[in-house]
Amino acid sequence: MSEAKDYYEVLQVSANAEPDTIHRIYRLLAQRFHPDNTETGNADRFHEIHEAYTVLSNPENRARYDVGYHKARQDRWRLIASGANAENDFELEQIGRLTLLEALYSRRRSDPDSPSLLSSDLEGLIGRPREHLQFTIWFLVQRKYITKDDQARLFITADGVEYLEANYRNNMKQRRLPAASDG
Repeated sequence: MSEAKDYYEVLQVSANAEPDTIHRIYRLLAQRFHPDNTETGNADRFHEIHEAYTVLSNPENRARYDVGYHKARQDRWRLIASGANAENDFELEQIGRLTLLEALYSRRRSDPDSPSLLSSDLEGLIGRPREHLQFTIWFLVQRKYITKDDQARLFITADGVEYLEANYRNNMKQRRLPAASDG
């Protein structure tokens, strides 16, 4: 399984979904995001949905995918359970928030016509498991630093830009390695 791709999340179905359910959901999402749909079409999202459906609709491909999927989920939960001590979790969360904002900021500046990212994209870019990102995204939405549209795309807001710019130097200091001591 690709680290950045959760095909069940892409199709918005449970990992226990029946083949008929996967097919029905795929048809709905494909119609909604098909590039020919002038109101809600999105070629990148459509291709991602089609890729997920191609894997999950074939019993053999799905079985192979599920082996990696369940192992990755177990590994993520092990990481969470054995993660840093509680004292460091606050600092890691703050760095994670700023890093997520940096990714959305960069996306808005580099591609103003399509300034959003999906949480699955952020998972791959930032290198944090989805379980860690959910809290971060919730917090940033509540603070109105980011917004989420009905297609689950995330955007940085003007407040988010100001917060990032005010805290950027501190974030850079935290991510740098300390200098080796003389002696």
